[in-house]
Amino acid sequence: MTDNSATQERIFAALTAHAGVKRIDTHAASVFLDGTRALKIKRAVKFPFLDYSTLEKRKAACEEEVRINRPHAPQIYHRVVAITEEPDGSVKVDGRGHPIEYAVDMSRFDEGRTLDHLAKALQFDVDLASAIADAIVASHAAATPADGRAWVSSIPALIDGNSNGLRNGNHLQGAEIEQLTQASHEAFLRARPLLEERGRRGFVRRCHGDLHLANIVLIERQPVLFDAIEFDAKMATVDVLYDLAFTLMDLLRHDQSLAANIVLNRYLAATWAENLDALGVLPLFMSVRAAIRAQVALARLKPPHSDDAGILDEARCYFDLTRALIHPPSPRLIGVGGLSGTGKTVLARALAPTVAPQPGAVVLRSDVIRKQMFGLVDTERLPPSAYTPELAERVYETLAQCARRVLAQGHSAIVDGVFARDFERDAFATLARDCNVPLTGLFLVADLETRQARIGSRRGDASDATQEVAALQEHYNIGHIGWATIDASGTQAQTLQSCLDAIAESSKAI
Repeated sequence: MTDNSATQERIFAALTAHAGVKRIDTHAASVFLDGTRALKIKRAVKFPFLDYSTLEKRKAACEEEVRINRPHAPQIYHRVVAITEEPDGSVKVDGRGHPIEYAVDMSRFDEGRTLDHLAKALQFDVDLASAIADAIVASHAAATPADGRAWVSSIPALIDGNSNGLRNGNHLQGAEIEQLTQASHEAFLRARPLLEERGRRGFVRRCHGDLHLANIVLIERQPVLFDAIEFDAKMATVDVLYDLAFTLMDLLRHDQSLAANIVLNRYLAATWAENLDALGVLPLFMSVRAAIRAQVALARLKPPHSDDAGILDEARCYFDLTRALIHPPSPRLIGVGGLSGTGKTVLARALAPTVAPQPGAVVLRSDVIRKQMFGLVDTERLPPSAYTPELAERVYETLAQCARRVLAQGHSAIVDGVFARDFERDAFATLARDCNVPLTGLFLVADLETRQARIGSRRGDASDATQEVAALQEHYNIGHIGWATIDASGTQAQTLQSCLDAIAESSKAI
Protein backbone atom coordinates (compact mmCIF):
# COMPACT_ATOMS: atom_id res chain seq x y z
CA MET A 1 0.00 0.00 0.00
CA THR A 2 1.39 3.44 -0.91
CA ASP A 3 1.82 6.20 1.65
CA ASN A 4 -1.09 8.04 0.03
CA SER A 5 -3.35 5.00 0.26
CA ALA A 6 -2.36 4.30 3.84
CA THR A 7 -3.06 7.89 4.84
CA GLN A 8 -6.43 7.79 3.12
CA GLU A 9 -7.45 4.58 4.85
CA ARG A 10 -6.59 6.21 8.15
CA ILE A 11 -8.71 9.25 7.23
CA PHE A 12 -11.60 7.10 6.03
CA ALA A 13 -11.56 5.13 9.29
CA ALA A 14 -11.64 8.36 11.28
CA LEU A 15 -14.55 9.77 9.28
CA THR A 16 -16.65 6.61 9.66
CA ALA A 17 -15.90 6.27 13.37
CA HIS A 18 -18.86 8.52 14.13
CA ALA A 19 -22.27 6.85 14.32
CA GLY A 20 -24.57 7.45 11.39
CA VAL A 21 -21.89 8.23 8.81
CA LYS A 22 -22.50 6.50 5.48
CA ARG A 23 -19.62 5.82 3.06
CA ILE A 24 -20.09 5.45 -0.70
CA ASP A 25 -17.14 4.38 -2.87
CA THR A 26 -16.65 4.78 -6.60
CA HIS A 27 -13.58 4.03 -8.67
CA ALA A 28 -12.31 7.59 -8.20
CA ALA A 29 -13.83 8.97 -5.00
CA SER A 30 -15.22 8.20 -1.56
CA VAL A 31 -18.19 10.16 -0.28
CA PHE A 32 -19.05 10.42 3.40
CA LEU A 33 -22.64 11.31 4.26
CA ASP A 34 -23.33 12.70 7.71
CA GLY A 35 -26.71 14.29 8.36
CA THR A 36 -27.12 17.16 5.90
CA ARG A 37 -23.44 17.24 4.95
CA ALA A 38 -21.44 15.33 2.35
CA LEU A 39 -17.66 15.20 2.04
CA LYS A 40 -16.19 13.94 -1.22
CA ILE A 41 -12.58 12.81 -1.21
CA LYS A 42 -10.65 11.92 -4.35
CA ARG A 43 -9.12 8.47 -4.02
CA ALA A 44 -5.33 8.16 -4.41
CA VAL A 45 -5.58 6.39 -7.78
CA LYS A 46 -4.23 6.79 -11.28
CA PHE A 47 -6.10 5.70 -14.40
CA PRO A 48 -5.44 6.40 -18.09
CA PHE A 49 -8.12 9.10 -17.95
CA LEU A 50 -7.36 10.68 -14.53
CA ASP A 51 -4.51 11.06 -12.07
CA TYR A 52 -5.19 11.60 -8.36
CA SER A 53 -1.93 10.05 -7.24
CA THR A 54 -0.59 13.04 -5.27
CA LEU A 55 -2.09 15.32 -2.65
CA GLU A 56 -1.48 18.37 -4.82
CA LYS A 57 -3.36 16.80 -7.75
CA ARG A 58 -6.27 15.82 -5.50
CA LYS A 59 -6.50 19.32 -4.07
CA ALA A 60 -6.50 20.81 -7.58
CA ALA A 61 -9.19 18.34 -8.66
CA CYS A 62 -11.37 19.31 -5.68
CA GLU A 63 -10.99 23.00 -6.51
CA GLU A 64 -11.83 22.34 -10.14
CA GLU A 65 -14.91 20.31 -9.19
CA VAL A 66 -16.27 23.20 -7.14
CA ARG A 67 -15.43 25.70 -9.88
CA ILE A 68 -17.14 23.66 -12.59
CA ASN A 69 -20.23 22.57 -10.65
CA ARG A 70 -21.06 25.43 -8.32
CA PRO A 71 -22.51 27.76 -11.00
CA HIS A 72 -25.27 25.22 -11.79
CA ALA A 73 -25.61 23.60 -8.37
CA PRO A 74 -24.82 26.24 -5.72
CA GLN A 75 -27.19 24.50 -3.31
CA ILE A 76 -24.94 21.40 -3.43
CA TYR A 77 -21.34 22.60 -3.84
CA HIS A 78 -19.81 24.90 -1.22
CA ARG A 79 -16.03 24.86 -0.91
CA VAL A 80 -12.85 22.80 -0.61
CA VAL A 81 -11.87 21.93 2.96
CA ALA A 82 -8.61 20.57 4.32
CA ILE A 83 -8.52 17.39 6.39
CA THR A 84 -5.78 17.95 8.89
CA GLU A 85 -3.60 16.01 11.28
CA GLU A 86 -3.72 17.76 14.63
CA PRO A 87 -0.78 18.00 17.09
CA ASP A 88 -2.25 15.14 19.13
CA GLY A 89 -2.25 12.90 16.06
CA SER A 90 -6.02 13.03 15.50
CA VAL A 91 -7.68 13.64 12.14
CA LYS A 92 -10.00 16.62 11.83
CA VAL A 93 -12.07 18.17 9.04
CA ASP A 94 -11.13 21.83 8.50
CA GLY A 95 -8.83 21.79 11.50
CA ARG A 96 -5.80 23.94 12.29
CA GLY A 97 -3.21 21.23 11.86
CA HIS A 98 -1.18 20.07 8.87
CA PRO A 99 -3.33 19.28 5.75
CA ILE A 100 -3.06 15.61 4.84
CA GLU A 101 -6.04 15.46 2.48
CA TYR A 102 -8.67 17.68 0.84
CA ALA A 103 -12.39 17.22 0.30
CA VAL A 104 -15.26 18.87 -1.51
CA ASP A 105 -17.67 20.17 1.13
CA MET A 106 -21.23 19.64 -0.11
CA SER A 107 -24.82 19.63 1.05
CA ARG A 108 -26.30 16.18 1.13
CA PHE A 109 -29.35 15.59 -1.04
CA ASP A 110 -31.78 12.72 -1.19
CA GLU A 111 -30.00 10.14 -3.35
CA GLY A 112 -33.40 8.72 -4.28
CA ARG A 113 -34.24 11.97 -6.09
CA THR A 114 -31.72 11.56 -8.88
CA LEU A 115 -33.53 11.15 -12.18
CA ASP A 116 -32.38 7.58 -12.76
CA HIS A 117 -34.14 6.55 -9.55
CA LEU A 118 -37.21 8.65 -10.27
CA ALA A 119 -37.47 7.26 -13.80
CA LYS A 120 -37.98 3.77 -12.38
CA ALA A 121 -40.90 4.94 -10.25
CA LEU A 122 -42.85 7.37 -12.42
CA GLN A 123 -43.34 8.80 -15.88
CA PHE A 124 -41.88 12.29 -16.19
CA ASP A 125 -44.54 14.89 -16.94
CA VAL A 126 -44.34 17.86 -19.31
CA ASP A 127 -43.26 20.29 -16.58
CA LEU A 128 -40.36 18.15 -15.39
CA ALA A 129 -39.17 17.34 -18.90
CA SER A 130 -39.33 21.03 -19.84
CA ALA A 131 -37.36 21.96 -16.73
CA ILE A 132 -34.68 19.40 -17.62
CA ALA A 133 -34.32 20.98 -21.06
CA ASP A 134 -34.18 24.48 -19.58
CA ALA A 135 -31.39 23.46 -17.19
CA ILE A 136 -29.35 22.03 -20.06
CA VAL A 137 -29.96 25.11 -22.22
CA ALA A 138 -28.73 27.33 -19.38
CA SER A 139 -25.61 25.23 -18.86
CA HIS A 140 -24.73 25.37 -22.56
CA ALA A 141 -25.37 29.09 -22.76
CA ALA A 142 -22.86 29.62 -19.94
CA ALA A 143 -20.30 27.13 -21.30
CA THR A 144 -17.04 28.47 -22.68
CA PRO A 145 -16.47 27.90 -26.43
CA ALA A 146 -13.30 26.03 -27.37
CA ASP A 147 -11.33 25.03 -30.44
CA GLY A 148 -13.45 22.26 -31.97
CA ARG A 149 -10.72 20.58 -33.99
CA ALA A 150 -9.42 18.41 -31.15
CA TRP A 151 -12.93 17.24 -30.25
CA VAL A 152 -13.82 16.24 -33.82
CA SER A 153 -10.49 14.47 -34.31
CA SER A 154 -11.01 12.49 -31.10
CA ILE A 155 -14.27 10.84 -32.17
CA PRO A 156 -12.80 7.86 -34.13
CA ALA A 157 -10.67 6.93 -31.10
CA LEU A 158 -13.74 7.30 -28.88
CA ILE A 159 -15.65 4.88 -31.11
CA ASP A 160 -12.79 2.37 -31.04
CA GLY A 161 -12.40 2.78 -27.29
CA ASN A 162 -16.06 1.95 -26.82
CA SER A 163 -15.70 -1.14 -29.00
CA ASN A 164 -12.73 -2.36 -26.98
CA GLY A 165 -14.67 -1.85 -23.77
CA LEU A 166 -17.65 -3.73 -25.17
CA ARG A 167 -15.42 -6.73 -25.86
CA ASN A 168 -14.57 -6.90 -22.15
CA GLY A 169 -15.24 -10.39 -20.85
CA ASN A 170 -16.78 -11.63 -24.11
CA HIS A 171 -20.28 -11.00 -22.76
CA LEU A 172 -21.55 -9.50 -26.05
CA GLN A 173 -21.50 -10.86 -29.59
CA GLY A 174 -18.25 -9.98 -31.33
CA ALA A 175 -19.88 -9.77 -34.76
CA GLU A 176 -22.46 -7.29 -33.45
CA ILE A 177 -19.71 -5.14 -31.93
CA GLU A 178 -17.82 -5.10 -35.25
CA GLN A 179 -20.99 -4.10 -37.13
CA LEU A 180 -21.58 -1.31 -34.63
CA THR A 181 -18.00 -0.10 -34.96
CA GLN A 182 -18.21 0.03 -38.74
CA ALA A 183 -21.58 1.77 -38.75
CA SER A 184 -20.34 4.33 -36.20
CA HIS A 185 -17.25 5.18 -38.23
CA GLU A 186 -19.35 5.52 -41.37
CA ALA A 187 -21.77 7.84 -39.58
CA PHE A 188 -18.84 9.92 -38.34
CA LEU A 189 -17.38 10.28 -41.84
CA ARG A 190 -20.74 11.54 -43.09
CA ALA A 191 -21.05 13.98 -40.22
CA ARG A 192 -17.46 15.18 -40.07
CA PRO A 193 -17.80 18.26 -42.33
CA LEU A 194 -20.83 19.42 -40.32
CA LEU A 195 -19.07 18.78 -37.00
CA GLU A 196 -15.99 20.70 -38.12
CA GLU A 197 -18.19 23.61 -39.18
CA ARG A 198 -19.96 23.55 -35.82
CA GLY A 199 -16.60 23.63 -34.10
CA ARG A 200 -15.64 26.74 -36.07
CA ARG A 201 -18.96 28.37 -35.12
CA GLY A 202 -18.48 27.92 -31.39
CA PHE A 203 -20.73 24.95 -30.67
CA VAL A 204 -17.89 22.93 -29.11
CA ARG A 205 -17.76 24.08 -25.49
CA ARG A 206 -16.58 23.10 -22.02
CA CYS A 207 -19.78 21.25 -21.11
CA HIS A 208 -20.95 19.08 -18.25
CA GLY A 209 -19.57 16.04 -20.05
CA ASP A 210 -21.39 13.29 -18.13
CA LEU A 211 -25.04 14.27 -18.32
CA HIS A 212 -26.81 10.95 -17.77
CA LEU A 213 -29.81 10.74 -15.45
CA ALA A 214 -27.83 9.77 -12.34
CA ASN A 215 -26.10 13.16 -12.52
CA ILE A 216 -29.33 15.19 -12.44
CA VAL A 217 -31.16 15.50 -9.12
CA LEU A 218 -34.54 16.98 -8.30
CA ILE A 219 -34.24 19.59 -5.54
CA GLU A 220 -37.30 21.63 -4.60
CA ARG A 221 -39.00 20.34 -7.77
CA GLN A 222 -36.23 21.64 -10.02
CA PRO A 223 -33.65 19.48 -11.85
CA VAL A 224 -30.09 20.34 -10.82
CA LEU A 225 -27.05 19.25 -12.85
CA PHE A 226 -24.17 17.99 -10.73
CA ASP A 227 -20.98 15.89 -10.85
CA ALA A 228 -19.73 17.39 -14.11
CA ILE A 229 -16.38 16.08 -15.35
CA GLU A 230 -13.62 18.02 -13.62
CA PHE A 231 -10.61 15.72 -14.04
CA ASP A 232 -10.15 16.19 -17.80
CA ALA A 233 -11.19 19.36 -19.59
CA LYS A 234 -10.63 17.68 -22.97
CA MET A 235 -13.15 14.95 -22.12
CA ALA A 236 -15.79 17.56 -21.27
CA THR A 237 -15.03 19.84 -24.22
CA VAL A 238 -17.57 18.57 -26.73
CA ASP A 239 -20.31 19.62 -29.11
CA VAL A 240 -23.31 20.82 -27.12
CA LEU A 241 -25.49 18.28 -28.92
CA TYR A 242 -23.18 15.49 -27.74
CA ASP A 243 -23.74 16.73 -24.19
CA LEU A 244 -27.52 16.80 -24.74
CA ALA A 245 -27.39 13.36 -26.38
CA PHE A 246 -26.41 11.71 -23.09
CA THR A 247 -29.63 12.88 -21.43
CA LEU A 248 -31.79 12.02 -24.44
CA MET A 249 -30.28 8.53 -24.69
CA ASP A 250 -30.66 7.82 -20.99
CA LEU A 251 -34.28 8.96 -21.00
CA LEU A 252 -34.91 6.47 -23.82
CA ARG A 253 -33.09 3.75 -21.89
CA HIS A 254 -35.35 4.39 -18.89
CA ASP A 255 -38.53 4.18 -21.01
CA GLN A 256 -39.12 7.93 -20.79
CA SER A 257 -39.75 8.46 -24.52
CA LEU A 258 -42.26 11.28 -23.98
CA ALA A 259 -39.81 13.14 -21.76
CA ALA A 260 -36.98 12.60 -24.26
CA ASN A 261 -39.08 14.10 -27.03
CA ILE A 262 -40.12 17.07 -24.90
CA VAL A 263 -36.50 17.72 -23.93
CA LEU A 264 -35.45 17.63 -27.59
CA ASN A 265 -38.21 19.96 -28.75
CA ARG A 266 -37.78 22.37 -25.84
CA TYR A 267 -34.03 22.49 -26.36
CA LEU A 268 -34.46 23.13 -30.08
CA ALA A 269 -37.03 25.86 -29.43
CA ALA A 270 -34.42 27.71 -27.38
CA THR A 271 -31.50 27.06 -29.77
CA TRP A 272 -33.29 26.97 -33.11
CA ALA A 273 -30.76 28.83 -35.23
CA GLU A 274 -27.80 26.92 -33.83
CA ASN A 275 -28.99 23.33 -33.89
CA LEU A 276 -31.90 22.70 -36.27
CA ASP A 277 -29.55 21.91 -39.14
CA ALA A 278 -27.48 19.51 -37.02
CA LEU A 279 -30.15 16.97 -36.05
CA GLY A 280 -28.48 14.44 -38.29
CA VAL A 281 -25.64 13.96 -35.78
CA LEU A 282 -27.96 12.87 -32.95
CA PRO A 283 -28.13 9.16 -33.92
CA LEU A 284 -24.33 8.89 -33.79
CA PHE A 285 -24.05 10.94 -30.61
CA MET A 286 -26.78 9.02 -28.76
CA SER A 287 -25.36 5.70 -29.93
CA VAL A 288 -21.87 6.57 -28.68
CA ARG A 289 -23.32 7.66 -25.35
CA ALA A 290 -25.24 4.37 -25.01
CA ALA A 291 -22.06 2.43 -25.80
CA ILE A 292 -20.26 4.30 -23.02
CA ARG A 293 -22.91 3.26 -20.51
CA ALA A 294 -22.80 -0.33 -21.77
CA GLN A 295 -19.06 -0.61 -21.26
CA VAL A 296 -19.27 1.12 -17.86
CA ALA A 297 -21.70 -1.63 -16.83
CA LEU A 298 -19.43 -4.35 -18.23
CA ALA A 299 -16.50 -2.92 -16.27
CA ARG A 300 -18.42 -3.67 -13.07
CA LEU A 301 -18.48 -7.40 -13.89
CA LYS A 302 -15.48 -8.14 -11.71
CA PRO A 303 -15.22 -10.18 -8.51
CA PRO A 304 -17.42 -10.36 -6.52
CA HIS A 305 -19.86 -9.30 -9.26
CA SER A 306 -18.51 -11.39 -12.16
CA ASP A 307 -21.80 -13.23 -12.67
CA ASP A 308 -24.23 -10.48 -11.65
CA ALA A 309 -27.21 -10.98 -13.99
CA GLY A 310 -28.58 -7.53 -13.24
CA ILE A 311 -25.38 -5.77 -14.32
CA LEU A 312 -25.18 -7.90 -17.47
CA ASP A 313 -28.81 -7.13 -18.32
CA GLU A 314 -28.07 -3.43 -17.93
CA ALA A 315 -25.09 -3.69 -20.26
CA ARG A 316 -27.12 -5.57 -22.85
CA CYS A 317 -29.96 -3.05 -22.70
CA TYR A 318 -27.57 -0.19 -23.39
CA PHE A 319 -25.83 -2.22 -26.09
CA ASP A 320 -29.13 -3.01 -27.81
CA LEU A 321 -29.99 0.68 -27.68
CA THR A 322 -26.66 1.76 -29.16
CA ARG A 323 -27.15 -0.65 -32.08
CA ALA A 324 -30.69 0.57 -32.69
CA LEU A 325 -29.73 4.26 -32.54
CA ILE A 326 -26.91 4.01 -35.07
CA HIS A 327 -29.37 2.74 -37.71
CA PRO A 328 -32.21 5.30 -37.65
CA PRO A 329 -35.21 4.56 -39.89
CA SER A 330 -36.24 6.94 -42.64
CA PRO A 331 -38.09 10.10 -41.60
CA ARG A 332 -41.66 11.06 -42.37
CA LEU A 333 -43.79 14.20 -42.46
CA ILE A 334 -47.06 14.43 -40.56
CA GLY A 335 -49.51 17.30 -40.86
CA VAL A 336 -51.97 17.92 -38.03
CA GLY A 337 -54.78 20.27 -39.06
CA GLY A 338 -58.14 21.30 -37.71
CA LEU A 339 -60.05 24.32 -36.47
CA SER A 340 -59.12 25.98 -33.18
CA GLY A 341 -59.97 23.86 -30.16
CA THR A 342 -59.85 20.48 -31.89
CA GLY A 343 -56.74 19.53 -29.88
CA LYS A 344 -54.05 19.74 -32.55
CA THR A 345 -51.22 20.74 -30.24
CA VAL A 346 -52.07 18.20 -27.56
CA LEU A 347 -52.19 15.51 -30.23
CA ALA A 348 -48.94 16.61 -31.92
CA ARG A 349 -47.06 16.47 -28.63
CA ALA A 350 -48.47 13.07 -27.76
CA LEU A 351 -47.82 11.74 -31.25
CA ALA A 352 -44.25 13.01 -31.58
CA PRO A 353 -42.51 10.42 -29.34
CA THR A 354 -44.07 7.60 -31.37
CA VAL A 355 -42.66 8.81 -34.69
CA ALA A 356 -39.27 7.38 -35.63
CA PRO A 357 -36.39 8.01 -35.56
CA GLN A 358 -35.80 8.36 -31.82
CA PRO A 359 -36.31 10.45 -29.77
CA GLY A 360 -39.30 11.31 -31.93
CA ALA A 361 -40.48 14.00 -34.30
CA VAL A 362 -39.72 17.70 -34.15
CA VAL A 363 -43.00 19.56 -33.63
CA LEU A 364 -43.45 22.73 -35.68
CA ARG A 365 -46.41 24.82 -34.55
CA SER A 366 -47.91 27.68 -36.54
CA ASP A 367 -48.85 29.66 -33.41
CA VAL A 368 -45.24 29.59 -32.18
CA ILE A 369 -43.80 30.44 -35.60
CA ARG A 370 -46.12 33.45 -35.85
CA LYS A 371 -45.01 34.76 -32.43
CA GLN A 372 -41.37 34.32 -33.42
CA MET A 373 -41.96 36.32 -36.58
CA PHE A 374 -43.09 39.23 -34.42
CA GLY A 375 -40.29 38.78 -31.87
CA LEU A 376 -42.66 37.76 -29.06
CA VAL A 377 -42.56 34.93 -26.54
CA ASP A 378 -45.16 32.22 -27.01
CA THR A 379 -47.67 33.51 -24.46
CA GLU A 380 -47.71 37.17 -25.57
CA ARG A 381 -50.81 38.07 -27.54
CA LEU A 382 -50.82 39.45 -31.06
CA PRO A 383 -53.33 41.98 -32.43
CA PRO A 384 -55.91 40.95 -35.06
CA SER A 385 -53.72 42.60 -37.72
CA ALA A 386 -51.26 39.73 -37.30
CA TYR A 387 -53.84 37.30 -38.68
CA THR A 388 -54.27 38.52 -42.24
CA PRO A 389 -54.27 36.05 -45.15
CA GLU A 390 -50.94 37.48 -46.29
CA LEU A 391 -49.32 36.87 -42.91
CA ALA A 392 -50.88 33.41 -42.74
CA GLU A 393 -49.19 32.59 -46.04
CA ARG A 394 -45.84 33.69 -44.62
CA VAL A 395 -46.38 31.52 -41.56
CA TYR A 396 -47.03 28.42 -43.66
CA GLU A 397 -44.06 29.17 -45.88
CA THR A 398 -41.86 29.37 -42.78
CA LEU A 399 -43.34 26.12 -41.45
CA ALA A 400 -42.51 24.44 -44.75
CA GLN A 401 -38.95 25.79 -44.71
CA CYS A 402 -38.37 24.53 -41.18
CA ALA A 403 -39.89 21.14 -41.99
CA ARG A 404 -37.63 20.86 -45.04
CA ARG A 405 -34.57 21.53 -42.85
CA VAL A 406 -35.64 18.89 -40.32
CA LEU A 407 -36.31 16.29 -43.01
CA ALA A 408 -32.98 17.04 -44.69
CA GLN A 409 -31.32 15.93 -41.46
CA GLY A 410 -33.06 12.55 -41.60
CA HIS A 411 -35.44 13.51 -38.81
CA SER A 412 -39.24 13.42 -38.83
CA ALA A 413 -41.41 16.51 -38.49
CA ILE A 414 -44.97 17.10 -37.29
CA VAL A 415 -46.51 20.35 -38.51
CA ASP A 416 -49.32 21.74 -36.35
CA GLY A 417 -51.59 24.34 -37.98
CA VAL A 418 -55.21 24.94 -38.93
CA PHE A 419 -54.55 24.03 -42.60
CA ALA A 420 -57.98 25.41 -43.48
CA ARG A 421 -57.08 26.18 -47.11
CA ASP A 422 -56.46 23.51 -49.70
CA PHE A 423 -53.32 25.15 -51.10
CA GLU A 424 -51.75 25.02 -47.62
CA ARG A 425 -52.30 21.28 -47.53
CA ASP A 426 -51.16 20.89 -51.14
CA ALA A 427 -47.90 22.73 -50.37
CA PHE A 428 -46.97 20.14 -47.77
CA ALA A 429 -47.79 17.30 -50.13
CA THR A 430 -45.35 18.88 -52.58
CA LEU A 431 -42.78 19.24 -49.82
CA ALA A 432 -43.04 15.55 -48.97
CA ARG A 433 -42.55 14.58 -52.62
CA ASP A 434 -39.56 16.91 -52.94
CA CYS A 435 -37.95 15.39 -49.83
CA ASN A 436 -38.93 11.84 -50.84
CA VAL A 437 -40.66 11.14 -47.52
CA PRO A 438 -44.16 9.86 -46.80
CA LEU A 439 -46.80 12.37 -45.74
CA THR A 440 -49.68 11.55 -43.42
CA GLY A 441 -52.26 14.29 -43.11
CA LEU A 442 -54.56 14.26 -40.08
CA PHE A 443 -57.46 16.71 -39.94
CA LEU A 444 -59.18 16.86 -36.55
CA VAL A 445 -62.87 17.70 -36.26
CA ALA A 446 -65.08 18.43 -33.23
CA ASP A 447 -68.35 20.26 -32.64
CA LEU A 448 -68.35 23.98 -31.78
CA GLU A 449 -69.37 23.47 -28.15
CA THR A 450 -66.43 21.13 -27.54
CA ARG A 451 -63.99 23.44 -29.29
CA GLN A 452 -65.13 26.49 -27.36
CA ALA A 453 -64.94 24.65 -24.04
CA ARG A 454 -61.35 23.64 -24.74
CA ILE A 455 -60.37 27.15 -25.78
CA GLY A 456 -61.93 28.53 -22.60
CA SER A 457 -59.83 26.20 -20.45
CA ARG A 458 -56.46 27.18 -21.96
CA ARG A 459 -53.85 28.81 -19.75
CA GLY A 460 -50.45 30.09 -20.85
CA ASP A 461 -50.80 28.82 -24.41
CA ALA A 462 -49.30 30.19 -27.61
CA SER A 463 -52.68 30.27 -29.38
CA ASP A 464 -54.54 33.59 -29.53
CA ALA A 465 -57.78 31.93 -30.64
CA THR A 466 -60.86 32.88 -28.63
CA GLN A 467 -64.30 31.33 -28.41
CA GLU A 468 -65.49 34.04 -30.79
CA VAL A 469 -62.82 33.06 -33.30
CA ALA A 470 -63.94 29.45 -33.01
CA ALA A 471 -67.50 30.50 -33.89
CA LEU A 472 -66.31 32.43 -36.94
CA GLN A 473 -64.31 29.41 -38.14
CA GLU A 474 -67.55 27.45 -38.47
CA HIS A 475 -68.10 29.39 -41.70
CA TYR A 476 -64.75 28.45 -43.27
CA ASN A 477 -64.98 26.84 -46.69
CA ILE A 478 -62.38 24.12 -46.16
CA GLY A 479 -63.18 22.28 -49.39
CA HIS A 480 -61.98 18.76 -50.11
CA ILE A 481 -59.64 17.94 -47.25
CA GLY A 482 -57.75 15.02 -48.75
CA TRP A 483 -56.35 14.07 -45.34
CA ALA A 484 -57.60 11.49 -42.88
CA THR A 485 -60.50 13.05 -40.99
CA ILE A 486 -60.24 12.27 -37.28
CA ASP A 487 -63.11 12.64 -34.80
CA ALA A 488 -61.43 14.57 -31.98
CA SER A 489 -64.49 15.11 -29.81
CA GLY A 490 -63.59 12.28 -27.42
CA THR A 491 -60.72 11.86 -24.99
CA GLN A 492 -57.11 12.67 -25.83
CA ALA A 493 -56.29 8.95 -25.69
CA GLN A 494 -59.06 8.14 -28.18
CA THR A 495 -57.90 10.81 -30.59
CA LEU A 496 -54.29 9.66 -30.32
CA GLN A 497 -55.25 6.05 -31.02
CA SER A 498 -57.34 7.06 -34.04
CA CYS A 499 -54.37 8.98 -35.43
CA LEU A 500 -51.95 6.12 -34.79
CA ASP A 501 -54.33 3.85 -36.67
CA ALA A 502 -54.49 6.33 -39.55
CA ILE A 503 -50.70 6.55 -39.71
CA ALA A 504 -50.38 2.77 -39.70
CA GLU A 505 -52.95 2.53 -42.47
CA SER A 506 -51.20 5.14 -44.59
CA SER A 507 -47.88 3.34 -44.09
CA LYS A 508 -49.32 0.22 -45.71
CA ALA A 509 -49.82 2.17 -48.91
CA ILE A 510 -46.16 3.22 -49.14
